[in-house]
Amino acid sequence: MDLEAVESAFRSTLHTAGAAGLNELLQYDAPSGQQRQWPCSCGHHAQYQSLRCKPVLTVLGPARVSRPYYLCSQCHRGQSPADVELDIENTELTPGVRRMLALVGQEAPFDHGRQHMELLAGLEVTAKAVERTAEAIGEDIAQTEQQQIQRAVQLDLPMVVGEPVPILYVQMDGTGVPVVKKETLGRKGKTDGQPAHTREVKLGCVFTQTTWDKDGYALRDPASTTYTGAIETAEEFGKRLYLEAWNRGWSRAQKKVVMGDGAEWIWNLAQQHFPGAVQIVDLYHARQHLGELARALHPNDKSKQKAWMRAHQKRLLDKGKIEKLVAALCAIASTSAEVLEKIRTESHYFERNTERMRYPKFRSQHLFVGSGVIEAGCRTVIGSRLKQSGMFWTLRGANAIIALRCCHLNGRIETYWEARRAA
Repeated sequence: MDLEAVESAFRSTLHTAGAAGLNELLQYDAPSGQQRQWPCSCGHHAQYQSLRCKPVLTVLGPARVSRPYYLCSQCHRGQSPADVELDIENTELTPGVRRMLALVGQEAPFDHGRQHMELLAGLEVTAKAVERTAEAIGEDIAQTEQQQIQRAVQLDLPMVVGEPVPILYVQMDGTGVPVVKKETLGRKGKTDGQPAHTREVKLGCVFTQTTWDKDGYALRDPASTTYTGAIETAEEFGKRLYLEAWNRGWSRAQKKVVMGDGAEWIWNLAQQHFPGAVQIVDLYHARQHLGELARALHPNDKSKQKAWMRAHQKRLLDKGKIEKLVAALCAIASTSAEVLEKIRTESHYFERNTERMRYPKFRSQHLFVGSGVIEAGCRTVIGSRLKQSGMFWTLRGANAIIALRCCHLNGRIETYWEARRAA
């Protein structure tokens, strides 16, 4: 006996029977009396015309809903109030199916989502249906977020009550996402003379820390990380990240920490939206800057590069002696204009981030000195879904999927669906 074939046959039969039963429940009676009129948005009343059928795809399979149809004699707008009640207005997919499509659409390429729907739910949908549904729900989530951001700008935020948060971290970073050509018109690429092929997603995360290990290294609280991000300006992103931090208890945090690499926009946002927070430049990013300088000073000689790195990293950078590190870099002589420019650039980088690189001081407070959480977030939240081979996004589509994905990963998708049902 082919057990899999038997299982599939039973599932198909049960789905067919369930869809038939659901089909019976979706047959409305013709209205009577005062129900034969319905308010129209133009201010007049629409009159009942007839019962009209509409095909819908349910989680059990195809069905048909028969419901009253009304037509306004003034504006000639037709409407079926039952569609609003059932949440199938302007769509032939039930809420249950749309929820499934949103889940698979934020997780994997749209055609993979189509295959998952057929394999796991026994429902045949197109890849375009997965795409349109996932993006529509993502846009709805993004619009709700924008409304909350506007309230935050107007200082109309509810006070989040709860226990004090020992240490709350805000980390942010940027990562490029491949986009269609029209989204990069007039934008310069990374290589001089070449057009841009990506747009930067600004991603932020918020997490808490309560404890540290026996060696004094910080331990992130399990399941405490939430994400927010979009392809938008730094100014817009700053408001978004501030809202996320506020919702996570920024006002109740006993110690507040902002972390990132050396990008200027990050520290501008930290100063504007998170004043008073401890600012830390990711140690490993700082080491990368030293590594780049080592390769410029000793090209094609890895042994000298490693020796130079060990001396400057362990003796100065890791010990937070940034002033001495800057002086050592400025004292380097070279006949190459390119190398001298590199020395000047890196010296300036360390100089302007001096107080953000006091790593022994931060470690003595049991704080993180690396921004691995947001870097991992760039890979898992953005990279694994939006940067796969052959993908090219519109800004609208990318931001919709980012909003949907963050909502799902933050564990807030149930709240979203409950709000939809209550609306």
